[in-house]
Amino acid sequence: MNTPNPFDLSGKTAVVTGARRGIGLAMAIALAEAGADIIGVSATLESSGSRVEKEVTALGRRFTAMSTDFADRAAVYELAAYLRAAGPIDILVNNGGTIARTPAAQHPDEMWDHVIQVNLSSQFVLSREIGQHMLENGRGKIIFTASLLSFQGGINVPGYTASKSAIAGLTKALANEWAPQGVNVNAIAPGYIATDNTQALQDDPDRERGILERIPAARWGRPEDLAGATVFLASPASDYVHGVVLPVDGGWLGR
Repeated sequence: MNTPNPFDLSGKTAVVTGARRGIGLAMAIALAEAGADIIGVSATLESSGSRVEKEVTALGRRFTAMSTDFADRAAVYELAAYLRAAGPIDILVNNGGTIARTPAAQHPDEMWDHVIQVNLSSQFVLSREIGQHMLENGRGKIIFTASLLSFQGGINVPGYTASKSAIAGLTKALANEWAPQGVNVNAIAPGYIATDNTQALQDDPDRERGILERIPAARWGRPEDLAGATVFLASPASDYVHGVVLPVDGGWLGR
C-alpha cells in the first residue's frame, strides 16, 4: 500500500519574500523541489531571467516574479492585494529583511525606522492580509525567518535585534490565534549563514574566529542548510507544529 508523502507540496503555491538570493533563494528552490509553484518577491527581483526563476522553472514549477520595496508601506499593501486576487496562497515565507550595523549610541532614528519597517511591520501587514484568506479557507502555512538574535542581543545591530526578537513574539501570537482554525505559524532561526548580510562578520578575522569557535558544527552555515526545515514547516508533516522558533544554527544555541 502506498503511503502519501507528508512532505509533498504538489499543487501548492508558495510566496517567498527575499527570494532573489541567499536564504530566500534556497528556500524557494527547496519548496519547488517539494512540488510547490513559487511567487518570488524582492525589492530588486528581475521581472524575468532571475536565478530563482531559472532554478524553479527547471524543476517544472511555475514561477511569478514580484518586485516590492518592503520599506514602503503602500507597496506592501499593493503586494498583498495582488496576492489575494491571484488565488489561494498555501504557504507564505516571510524571509525578506535588512540589517544595519551601527553602535547603539550612534544608531540614527532613520536607520532604526527602516529596519523595523522592513523586518517587522511589513511582515505583520503581509501576514495579516494573506492570513485572513488562509483563515477563511481553514488551512495555510506561514513561516517567518527569525534569527539567533531572536534569542540574543548581538553587537552593533539594535534595530535588527529588536525586529528579530519581535518576530519570535509575533510568531507565537499569531499561532495562538490561528492554530484552532488550521493555520500553522512558525519561524526558522538561522545561525551564522554565509550570505551578504553576514559579509562584514566574515571579513573581520577576530569576529569570524570567535564565531567559528562557538559553533559545534565548526563551519558557517550555507543557505541550503535551511531547505529541510523550510519544507518541513510548509508541509503536512508539521500540521501539529504551532508557534515554534526552530534554530538551524550548527548547534550554536546548545553551547
